[in-house]
Amino acid sequence: MEISSTEVQNNFGRYLKLAQFEDIIVTKNGKKAVVIKPYEEPDKGISTAAEKAEGYKWKDEKVSYEDFLKLSQESENRYEYIDGEVYLLASPTFDHQNIIMEISNIMYNWFKGRKCRPLTAPFDVTLTVDKDKNVVQPDIIVICDTENIDEKGRYTGIPDLVVEVLSESTQKKDMLKKLNLYLYGGIKEYWIINPFRKEIYFYCFQEQDIKDFGVYKGTESVQSLVFEGLEIPLKQIFTQ
Repeated sequence: MEISSTEVQNNFGRYLKLAQFEDIIVTKNGKKAVVIKPYEEPDKGISTAAEKAEGYKWKDEKVSYEDFLKLSQESENRYEYIDGEVYLLASPTFDHQNIIMEISNIMYNWFKGRKCRPLTAPFDVTLTVDKDKNVVQPDIIVICDTENIDEKGRYTGIPDLVVEVLSESTQKKDMLKKLNLYLYGGIKEYWIINPFRKEIYFYCFQEQDIKDFGVYKGTESVQSLVFEGLEIPLKQIFTQ
């Protein structure tokens, strides 16, 4: 992230905090002058950079929604913001992307000619829980309220269906934090794709409660309750 020296002087506390997530390059008269970055203790075996990459969130205090917007809008990295904590989105693996492509292809053909639209990441979804805003980039979403896309192409509505594909670094977040966020954020249906066990965990929400839950595996097909007739065979997405 590159910021002018004047901006840093006026908001030093903000950029000192944001430097926990990525280096802040300070420019003066249009030229790069100084870098604000976290201090690393020497000779500790595991560097603070490695620790930061694993959790990649500010641990001592929560980040405001405004500071998160500043970070995400001026960075080349992709971030999510849940319960005041910032998460760096790592580059996905081949298997991860292949599963997303298989599911999105099925959904594209099924929803073709219908009102609702499936979309894939990166695409910001803002959900409000207890007046607090959260910003996530689910792997796949289905939106039916396209009228909530503003003139800049940003989405301000709530998807009907959300799909997340687990990775080793996101299992806890997707299965706990995001499950809670989607439950109370107004999502109707949540699918968690587990490529390690070749399973799909299905949740249907109603009035901030779990209306239905299921685990699909083997030769079964996951079937949507929100979109009657939409089903995806597991053998098609878990290809060798």
